[in-house]
Amino acid sequence: MAENETGKPGQPVTAEALRMIMLEKQMKEMDEHMARQKLEQQKRSAFAEDFLKGHIGDDERAMIRRVVMQAVTAGKLEAMIYTFPSELCTDSGRAINSADPDWPATLQGKAKELFDAYKSIAQPQGYKLKASIINFPGGMPGDVGFFLSWAPDAA
Repeated sequence: MAENETGKPGQPVTAEALRMIMLEKQMKEMDEHMARQKLEQQKRSAFAEDFLKGHIGDDERAMIRRVVMQAVTAGKLEAMIYTFPSELCTDSGRAINSADPDWPATLQGKAKELFDAYKSIAQPQGYKLKASIINFPGGMPGDVGFFLSWAPDAA
């Protein structure tokens, strides 16, 4: 039999000792859960800070080029080139979700910079860009996906 709370072998463990063991285990699990949540919040905050104040860098441009070339190699005419949380739009993604033609006005930070680059560089070369909500956690708009298309115009 297990040791009791005083550590004497052969003595049964008290109910109180078992409750304390369970409580300690639950507290440890809760502390670990809270630490994971805090880390996730810090990651989201850092991402939002970079997204809103940073600029599209060479690494992100190279990744977009790779994604497009992989799609071309796979015979596709469209690729999702960028994602970001809808909460980083000024309206939390409502205009994108409802296909409002003025959805670009809700963009901020890197999304706006990417859209502006599309308008000045890619659109004149025949590309199209659309934005869609790509997931709905808890029934609410989650992430926005930017989809770049090089499909021919329908006749």
